[in-house]
Amino acid sequence: MIQWIRRFQAGVGRLAKAGGDLLYPPCCVYCGEELPDHGSAGPFCGECLPRLGPDQWRGCKRCGSEVLQGDSPPDSCSLCRNTPLWFDVVIPLGNYHAGLRDAILRMKTPKHDALSNAMGRLLAEQRREQLAEVRAEVVVPIPMFWGRRLRRGKNCPELLAGCLARSLQIPARPTVLVRHRNTRPQSELSPSQRFKNIRGAFRVRRPEAVRGVRVLLVDDVLTTGATCSEAARMLKEAGAVMVAVAVVARAQGR
Repeated sequence: MIQWIRRFQAGVGRLAKAGGDLLYPPCCVYCGEELPDHGSAGPFCGECLPRLGPDQWRGCKRCGSEVLQGDSPPDSCSLCRNTPLWFDVVIPLGNYHAGLRDAILRMKTPKHDALSNAMGRLLAEQRREQLAEVRAEVVVPIPMFWGRRLRRGKNCPELLAGCLARSLQIPARPTVLVRHRNTRPQSELSPSQRFKNIRGAFRVRRPEAVRGVRVLLVDDVLTTGATCSEAARMLKEAGAVMVAVAVVARAQGR
């Protein structure tokens, strides 16, 4: 009887979805064009998908910057070799330019939550192998200062973290790391100023949640690595044994 009820409910769900697709055909969450194949196209159309990150990413394992030469990605590169960084590895979807830059700017507003969730799923799918290799046990987003979050209405890294946690089937802990001090926007500062600006901005609210644990730290963009490095420092001081960083985009330069 229970199995029959479940089959009936599943059938009703499929009919409802088909009716909804007929009235409101699924559209690409990036460009808004109607998707030609409702069953397999996913949230992006065939033209937009290649603009939002390559199938494979050849990047420095330590900082995630793109590497164009060599047989295999290096453990460190000229951009990070002499820079103290507290995280262990960076996994980006792609470069911060063109399609990805535009997507990230849209993702910062609540009306584009569907795009944020779709980008989180895309990051999980395109970088599934690298994410599995870090063997993370918990996902933690970069937090936003409460006043800024109140004005903006959302924290994009939190949505991305939720998507990655569901894909990896591990818990997300959005309240473990908090931003207890407001800081100047990092985009206004030079690389050296960014590390000073973010120093002491985070604290770990529940150290027992990360003690002895491998953490996947999530942000939307990584440029100098200052923000993620400071967050990783606090997580490791609280007892995390490893901190990997997953980002939608890796920006190089200011």
